[in-house]
Parts: sequence; structure tokens; C-alpha cells
Amino acid sequence: MIAVLLLCLLHVDPGRSQFEWDGPERAAPAAVTSSASACNVDTLSCECCKMVRETNRLQTYFNTTLTNLERELDKANQTLVTLQSSRVAFSVSLYTADNFKCLGPFGIDTIIPYQHIFINLGMAYNMATGVFTVTYPGVYSLAVTSFSDAGSPGNTLAVCTSLQVNGQIVAGSRELNTKDQEDSTTIAVALKLKAGDKVSVKLVKGCYLCDDSSHYNTFSAFLLYADA
Repeated sequence: MIAVLLLCLLHVDPGRSQFEWDGPERAAPAAVTSSASACNVDTLSCECCKMVRETNRLQTYFNTTLTNLERELDKANQTLVTLQSSRVAFSVSLYTADNFKCLGPFGIDTIIPYQHIFINLGMAYNMATGVFTVTYPGVYSLAVTSFSDAGSPGNTLAVCTSLQVNGQIVAGSRELNTKDQEDSTTIAVALKLKAGDKVSVKLVKGCYLCDDSSHYNTFSAFLLYADA
């Protein structure tokens, strides 16, 4: 293609002499008055010009298309980065030790500091405080499992927990009797949360939880979808 274009450019060079190599005796070609007559007089020049124009048009088209594709790729990459940075998920349990032990009872409602971390993607859960701080607004799935052991038949079994957002109870679980030696409860909700919301699980006054490496007591949450 490049060779053809070069031949075309050489053929239609405006600076070419009107005389041939065999001397000035031959008269210059008659002047043409229109593009149609120009093509009639010099068909090769006309076709070469068409080829050059079409090549330029295609080059412009391809350059524009490439620019648009690069722009769309940048948008896709930015979206991917946003999605990756907004991933939030954690799942924790009460203890890491193998030996069986209990938490509580306390004289006041107390935030449960879950100590064993299965996953903490986004580092939104604080193990020291037991609080999950929402970093991205959106709809979250939250779940709490609670377990306790009265120790022996006839003792009071008290499994009482509450899921709270900013200190307000959203959902609770309660198992309080003297007939069961052990029992468990579950809380599962979907909530729309704002950035900065504080989510925690409280052990209700007078109740207690028991656990070991089997991880009966868990607190989990993950972002279902973020707000736009």
C-alpha cells in the first residue's frame, strides 16, 4: 500500500516539469477545466487521489475508534477499582481457645468482643471494641449465632443477645429457662446502612455465652450492594 501511494504521489507531483526527458519540443498537455475531465485526461492520477482520500478517511476512523475504546477501557478500569475498594465482609467468633469457657453474666448490657477472625475484608470490624464500622453505604446482610451451656440440668440457661446499630436494638434473641442444659439462637437480617454507622452485638444483662474452638457464637456481615 505504501509503495502504491508513493507511486501515486510521484505521478501527481505538482512540481513535475512539463517537459519530458527527450527535450522541450513536445508541447505541454492541454489544461483541464474540471475534475471529471481531469480523470479523463489522467485516469491514474484520479484513482490515486481517491485512494489517498479513502486512506485518510480510514485512518481518521480508526484513530477515533481507538480513542473511544481507550476511553471506555479507562472507565471500566475505574469501575473495577471502585468495586474492589468497596468490598466489605467479615466473620468472627467468640473465642480462639480450645478450652470451653463462658462470657458473662454482666450487670449491664455489654458489647461482645469477638476475638477469632475468619475474614475481615476491608478491615471494618474492630476486634478490640467488637464494633463494625460501615465504610460504604448500601445494603448489608448481617447474622448472629449465639450459644450457651447451663453446665448441668436444672441450672438457668440464659442466651440473650441483641444486634444494634448506633446503640439502637434492631433485632434480638432470647432463650431463658431451666429445662434446657444448652441451646442456641440466630439473628439474620438485611439492613440499609450509612457510612459511619456502628454495628455491634450486645450480651444482655444477666445472660452469658459459652464457646470453644467449635465457634458456636459468630457475628458476620457483608455488603450486598453499595449505594450509587
